[in-house]
Amino acid sequence: MTMLDRVQTIQLKILLITIVLTMSACQIPASSSLWTNLPSNSVLFQDNFSNPSSGWLNLPDDPLGARHYLGEYYRIMVNSSHSLLTSTPGLNFLDVHIYVTTLKKDGPVDDSYGILCRWQDSQNFYFHVISSDGYYGIGKVSNGSQMLLGVDKMLPSETINQGLGINHLRADCVGDALSLHVNGNHLITVIDNEFSSGDVGLLAGTFTEPGTEIIFSNFSVLKP
Repeated sequence: MTMLDRVQTIQLKILLITIVLTMSACQIPASSSLWTNLPSNSVLFQDNFSNPSSGWLNLPDDPLGARHYLGEYYRIMVNSSHSLLTSTPGLNFLDVHIYVTTLKKDGPVDDSYGILCRWQDSQNFYFHVISSDGYYGIGKVSNGSQMLLGVDKMLPSETINQGLGINHLRADCVGDALSLHVNGNHLITVIDNEFSSGDVGLLAGTFTEPGTEIIFSNFSVLKP
C-alpha cells in the first residue's frame, strides 16, 4: 500500500466515525418538542412483545416473580404477598394515551394490575389499576410511599371482567389530569401535578396471597 493509499484509508475511517457520531446525536427522545406538531392519535410507541429486545425487563426466573416476553405477550407473575412488580421499556413521554389488553391467567382475585405513566424510577410514578374482583383506582408512588388519588380505597365497577377474564385498559396522562378507561368505559379522572413526564409501563401486584399472573398484549402509546 502506498503512502497515498494509507492517507486515503485513514481519511475514510475518520469520515465513517464522524457519520456514526452525527447519527447518534440526532436521535430524537420521546419527549422531544418536535412531537408537538404531530396530529392527535399519532402512535408514539407500539409493542406486540414479539421482539425480546424492545426494552422491557426479561426476567423469567427472578425469585421475586417473572417479568418477561412470552411469544407475542408480556407476562408478570408475582411470587410474594404484598408485592408490586413493574416493567418499563426505557422511554420518556409528556402527555399520552396508553392502551393495553390484559388477561388474568392465574392467582387470587384480590390483586391489582394495569398501566404505569410518568415513571421516574421505582420510587416515583403514577399507576392505573384494576383487580380481578372488579375494582379500580388511580394512584401514585412518591418517594417510595404508595397512595390512591381522589379516593380512599379502590372502587367497584361492573364494566370490569372479573376472574380469569380479558380487559382492555386505557390510561390517560394529560397535563395534571389522570384518567382510567376499562373496556371502553370511563371510570375515573383525578388531578395531580407531581410528575409531568416520564416512562410508561406495566405492573401487577398482590395483597395477602401470592401468585398473581397477568398476560399483557397490544401495548400502544398515542398522542392525545
